[in-house]
Amino acid sequence: MDVLDSHLRKFQKELSAGTVSLALLAVLGTAAEPMYGYQIAKRLEQEGEGVLSGKQSALYPVLRNLEGGGLLDSFVEPSVAGPPRRYYRITEAGREALTGWSAAWRATRDSVDAVLGDTK
Repeated sequence: MDVLDSHLRKFQKELSAGTVSLALLAVLGTAAEPMYGYQIAKRLEQEGEGVLSGKQSALYPVLRNLEGGGLLDSFVEPSVAGPPRRYYRITEAGREALTGWSAAWRATRDSVDAVLGDTK
């Protein structure tokens, strides 16, 4: 493993850790109905063009953390084709957080883009 690859992976991991909560809130904020983990992971994969996809199991601690913070609610329903599924939906506090976090993300993105300029 090359040192540059190692640094890139570390950077991507740190960057992802700061954006997955925002992406999860955005997915659930635009969902017409509550979603379970696999659905959320697939939506992230599709809409994020694979950049936000990762191990599905890594999403669950973030979902639990968001729920613990009052930004999501969840409930369990039986499944006809397997174990019961936990469904998540955004709360009003989650919608307010999504608005604030989205503005912070855009400001950060714009600032970083300005600093990066034409670097390749």
